[in-house]
Amino acid sequence: MTVPFADRQLSRRDLLRWGAAAGAFVSVATLATACAGPTGLPGPGTLTLALNRSLVSLDNKLNQFDAAVTVQRAVRQALTEIGPNITPRLVLADRFELTAPTEWTVHLREGIRYSDGTPVTVEDVSTALRMYSQVQGGFVSSFFPEFPTVRKIDDRTFTLDTQKPLPVLDALMANILITPAAANKPAELQTGVGSGPYVVTKFNRGAGTYSLRRNENYWGTPAGVERVEVQFLSEESSRVIALRSGQVDVIDSITPDSATQLSGLPGITIDHASALRMNQIFFNFRQPAGHPLADPRVRQALTMAVDGDSLVHDVLVNSVVQADSVVPPSMKGYVKTGEYVYDPDQARSQLKALGAENLTMRIIWETGEFAGDASIMEALAEMFGKVGVKTTLLQFEPGGDIATWRQGKGGEWDLLGNGFGGPTGQAINMLQGMYAGTAEKESTRDTYQGYVQPAVAALIAQASSEPDPVARQAYLTQAQQAAWNTWPCAWQFVPKSILARRTRVEGLRLDDSNSYPLAAVHLES
Repeated sequence: MTVPFADRQLSRRDLLRWGAAAGAFVSVATLATACAGPTGLPGPGTLTLALNRSLVSLDNKLNQFDAAVTVQRAVRQALTEIGPNITPRLVLADRFELTAPTEWTVHLREGIRYSDGTPVTVEDVSTALRMYSQVQGGFVSSFFPEFPTVRKIDDRTFTLDTQKPLPVLDALMANILITPAAANKPAELQTGVGSGPYVVTKFNRGAGTYSLRRNENYWGTPAGVERVEVQFLSEESSRVIALRSGQVDVIDSITPDSATQLSGLPGITIDHASALRMNQIFFNFRQPAGHPLADPRVRQALTMAVDGDSLVHDVLVNSVVQADSVVPPSMKGYVKTGEYVYDPDQARSQLKALGAENLTMRIIWETGEFAGDASIMEALAEMFGKVGVKTTLLQFEPGGDIATWRQGKGGEWDLLGNGFGGPTGQAINMLQGMYAGTAEKESTRDTYQGYVQPAVAALIAQASSEPDPVARQAYLTQAQQAAWNTWPCAWQFVPKSILARRTRVEGLRLDDSNSYPLAAVHLES
């Protein structure tokens, strides 16, 4: 479902506020019916989460927004995970070592098993890698310059072999969730078992609701909470009301306005973390030759129409930082590559000189893509209008067909409001996911918004396979600068992760990935 914005006397922002207020009562009432105990509040052994985006699957092959990681990793696990200080640490493996330039040796933990009691096997790992590599339009697969092959040594030992060195493979494998081989397939799995501390007892994919129960067959330390209810509330006002009333325990990805409302209230705590995510207003690189947006000079001129400081301070209330690179500063390997300069007069002059003064653009995004998304789009439309560029806004509701549009298989668009996470914490993997597109990948629509720049991709490939850290950083620096110089975004910013919870929720550690280990959470007795 899509929601077009039309010209109207009442501002779009006012309408959104009225809609949020009206929707809040309906949403919270539905939530109370869906997951509350006899008192209307979560039971003493139940943790209730309200997510800002619909969780359509506990598999991550196609989609892995930040808060989803919390729930996905509670059910399915990987060989490794990204721990504090953006460092890989062992999960299903108890050994993961580089034993040759193109070979990693891995040993599975003794006793690891799925919730049905069956063991995790080497074949499960091999099948998982094949399924991730075969899925079309995959999110996780975009981070891999190549997928390793598995060579079995014994029942618990194997090697991961690549054609070229892949020095961050231990971090990449944190995103390959392991499933029994017979049940895996090259698509998002809707059912099946995992090896994590929780099992799914029921779910409604369309509504984005999941009920989890502690896995009594878990091979590790048992989860601290017996039951978890996962809900989807798209309106931030609904999530805030639900938290204040005690109907939910945790809400994610909130704006500073909401944090201010909640801060200091009895029984509520606010958690902050830096982010491994870049939020972007990304150009459509599938425009044909001769189209104004195919010219990097036009794209650069449009960046000068955007008052980034105003967006940061007035619209997003200092909850973000304007980007100065193509990756966030919290990532390993980040370098500053430039700055966005606000100069509307120069923007108008340059657009006219390039024959693009009568440009019309369509901006698309999905509700909940990032906090304050609708307000940002409204402000951008006004800013572009001041330099003579007409815009139309098209907002997609969660569960709609924006993925088809992003792949160039839906309608026409020019700018996309999108967030891109870097789940490994490595700059090289984010660069690989966004800027390493090739003509071959584009033939199957497996590039990021059609971005194919051979010179940039070549630098990323050199960095990906360089085992020497100093030489790798030199390639990374060049790659980031080269990507920035193509002006891929009209604007981009790095969010600060903000989460609110009831104080009865203890042991929650918000990581830079805007997720947290669900098994470590417990409820105040």
